Amino acid sequence: MRTVISKKIENPEVFKSQLLHWSQQFREIIFLDSNDYPQKYSSFDSALAVDAFTAIKTDYLNAFDDLKQYQQQTKDWLFGYLSYDLKNDTEKLHSNNFDGLHFPDLFFFQPKKLFFLNGNELEMHYLYLCDDEIESDFEEIQNPRPATHNPQPTIIKQRISQGSYLSKVRSMLEHIHRGDIYEANFCMEFYAENATIDPSDIYQKLNSISKPPFATFFKNNQHYLLCASPERYLRKEGNKIISQPIKGTAKRFGDPILDENSKKELEQNPKERSENIMIVDLVRNDLSHTATKGSVEVEELCGVYTFKQVHQMISTVISNVESTTSPIDNLQTTFPMGSMTGAPKISAMKIIEELEETKRGLYSGAVGYFTPTHDFDFNVVIRSILYNATENYVSFSVGSAITAQSIAELEYDECLLKAKAMFEVLQ
Repeated sequence: MRTVISKKIENPEVFKSQLLHWSQQFREIIFLDSNDYPQKYSSFDSALAVDAFTAIKTDYLNAFDDLKQYQQQTKDWLFGYLSYDLKNDTEKLHSNNFDGLHFPDLFFFQPKKLFFLNGNELEMHYLYLCDDEIESDFEEIQNPRPATHNPQPTIIKQRISQGSYLSKVRSMLEHIHRGDIYEANFCMEFYAENATIDPSDIYQKLNSISKPPFATFFKNNQHYLLCASPERYLRKEGNKIISQPIKGTAKRFGDPILDENSKKELEQNPKERSENIMIVDLVRNDLSHTATKGSVEVEELCGVYTFKQVHQMISTVISNVESTTSPIDNLQTTFPMGSMTGAPKISAMKIIEELEETKRGLYSGAVGYFTPTHDFDFNVVIRSILYNATENYVSFSVGSAITAQSIAELEYDECLLKAKAMFEVLQ
């Protein structure tokens, strides 16, 4: 049982920063922030989970079965991630590309301390409470020790050169023209070796220039994720499943007229719409594996949403499931998400593995949580910086959807547009 205490917060924005700063003392941290972005499906403005009471960490082999057993036994809040390479558990696939980060394929923990912020209302959920622990923590959060930041120059390298990128996209187009696939998300890595960064400082800078609805700060000892994701992978509310794939990106402009024109062009762009619709069809098929008969439907098709860095095209696909269906089955039958793979999914993942040069790991995986009542919510790990503090290795990847209408040079430009915020905060 958890002890729950509510508090009134005078300035939620300041408190969020204090909460993140206070959390750095713990080995395990997940901080989720919606940045007050208006959205239909939401449970809280922000949440912090710290200090593992129990945890599960594993490679991809039987990972979903292990997670199902852990979730059923714990019957509590669980926070953690699914890495992209869990595809090797769901299908006969493998990952032999270079990995400079060495994150486990799956990690979840049952936090001792949980904080949920909604407007000015804070809820603190504690396991195995000691006398006055909540009050002393609350006092400590609001009176933080001064932070010290010593930014070091980070020299970022590109894993795939521009020339090689263009050649690889043309190879992918050959697969499309042969009919092997219709669409695939092709990604490339930017990285820094011998790098020392302050993860919480970099995260706050990245979040401030992006303000996305699925921002995440993650720490597991020496492994960090600093995530400014605009995309939801999958959410469960009771018997309802919600997927919101993003496909379609357009540049923002300082001039309001140019910015509105960019948004309208995205809305009407046949190539961007076809990208989105193909992934919607894939998501509909994925959801059908656990859906009750006739319940899969497209709630919104190709809606255009504005973020601080870019305009994005987002669709919403929903379904209903039986109350007896395990939430892990909902994830296993849809993972990895269609927006980061392609169609047909298995063929696309095989081709992706051949042409990419880096193991994706947590990039294009998902971070989120399970509730004690078996609901869940997970983002898509994009627009993110990953850091192994032991090996001093920093990495971020970007990608775009390749279809028959793709022009390799424009896809490269789209990748650089998506990488802009990460470059900005690291350099």
